[in-house]
Amino acid sequence: MNDLFKVAPVPPLAEALRPKTLDQVIGQSHLLGAGKPLRLAFESGKPHSMILWGPPGVGKTTLARLTATAFSCEFVALSAVFSGVKDIRAAMEQAEQNLAMGKHTILFVDEIHRFNKSQQDALLPYAESGLVTFIGATTENPSFEVNSALLSRAQVYVLQSLNEEELRQLVVRACQHVLAHLTFVPAAIDTLVGYADGDARRLLNLLEQTSAASGAAGVTVIDPAFIENALTLNARRFDKGGDNFYDQISALHKSVRGSNPDAALYWLCRMLDGGADARYLSRRIVRMAWEDIGIADPRAMQIANDAAATYERLGSPEGELALGQAVIYLAVAAKSNAGYKAFNQAMAFVKQDKSREVPVHLRNAPTKLMKELGYGHAYRYAHDEPHAYAAGETYLPDGIKEPNWYKPVPRGLEIKIADKLAFLKKLDDDAVK
Repeated sequence: MNDLFKVAPVPPLAEALRPKTLDQVIGQSHLLGAGKPLRLAFESGKPHSMILWGPPGVGKTTLARLTATAFSCEFVALSAVFSGVKDIRAAMEQAEQNLAMGKHTILFVDEIHRFNKSQQDALLPYAESGLVTFIGATTENPSFEVNSALLSRAQVYVLQSLNEEELRQLVVRACQHVLAHLTFVPAAIDTLVGYADGDARRLLNLLEQTSAASGAAGVTVIDPAFIENALTLNARRFDKGGDNFYDQISALHKSVRGSNPDAALYWLCRMLDGGADARYLSRRIVRMAWEDIGIADPRAMQIANDAAATYERLGSPEGELALGQAVIYLAVAAKSNAGYKAFNQAMAFVKQDKSREVPVHLRNAPTKLMKELGYGHAYRYAHDEPHAYAAGETYLPDGIKEPNWYKPVPRGLEIKIADKLAFLKKLDDDAVK
C-alpha cells in the first residue's frame, strides 16, 4: 500500500542527459571520430582494458558505461575514494557469478589514482586472467599514479576539456529535452559556457541551478544578469595538488624564462584566481630569479625577495600586486643560467670525486704548531697584489685542473663579468710565463 505513495526521485540533469550511444557523446572527436582510436576500439567487437585520463566532466564515466553497453557486458563500478581490497574481491565474486551466467564484466574504477599500490596490485590477477575488462578513470597523470604493471596492461586514452562550441551543443540538448520551459538569450548561454570552463558536468549543474532559481523567481527568460544574481559562480577549475597545478606552475616558469611578461602575468593571475597559495608562488618566483636570471641581473633576486616579503606583510589581495610586478621584472630581465649550471656541475663533480685535502697554503694557522707545520705559508694576500689579484695562485686541491664550470653568458651584467675573468686569465698566463 505504501508503494502507491512513493515518488520516484528526479535524476540530476547530468544523469538525465547521459548519452545512451556513442554518437550522442559530445566532444572527444580526436578519439571518437571516424577512424579514431576509441571509435575503432568500439567497432572491433572485443573490449580491452583502458585508462581514461582527463579533467573532470569530460565523459570518462559515460564512455566506460557505453563500453559495457556496446559489448553487452555487466557493468560493475568502484570508487577508489571509498573502496578497498575487500570491495575489489566482492566485485570479482560478482564477476564470477556474471561469467557463470554467460556475461562478461566491465570493472570500472573511478579515480584509480586514489588506490594505493597494494590496492592496484589486487586488480592485476583478475585483469590478467580475463575475468574482467578493467577500465580506470583518472584526472592525474597515470604515468605517476598507476602501477607500471597495471599500466602496461591497459591502453591509455587522453580526454580533453570540451570547447565552447561543444558546450553550447550541450545547452541546446538540455533545452530540447528537459528545460524547454526556459528561454536562454545568447549572452546568457555565453555566460554559462564561460563559467563551465570546459566541464560538461559543471555546465549541466549550472543549468539545473538556473532552472531551480528561475522557478522560484517566476522567470522564464534567462539573461546574464539573472545568472549572475541567482548563482554563486567560480569561473576557474583548479586542482591545488594535481597535474593542473604543476602544469600551470611550469607554464609560469617557462613564460618568465621565455621573457614574455604578459604570459607570465596571465599564468600568475590564473593560479591566484584559482586559489593557489600565494606564499608558494612567491617561493617559486624567488627560485626563478636564481635559476634563470642569476648574476646577469642581481636586482632580480632582490626584487623577488622583496615581493615575497611584501606579500607576507600585506597579505591578499594587496600583496599580490608585488608578485605580479616581480614576474614582470623577471620576464624582462637579462637571462643567464650560467651560475645554475656551474653549481650543478660542481655538485656532480664533488659527489663522485674523492675527499681531497685543503692545500697547505690555504689552511688557517691560529696556533704555533700549525705555523710550524707550514699552514698558511706562502699564502698571497690578494689585497697586497696588483689589481687585488694574486696572479698565478691556485685555490683548488692538488690534482684538480681548473674546471671552468662558470661560463658567463653575453647578457646583462655577465658581459662585464666575462671581460673581468678574461683579464684575470691573462694575468695568470703572464705570471706563468
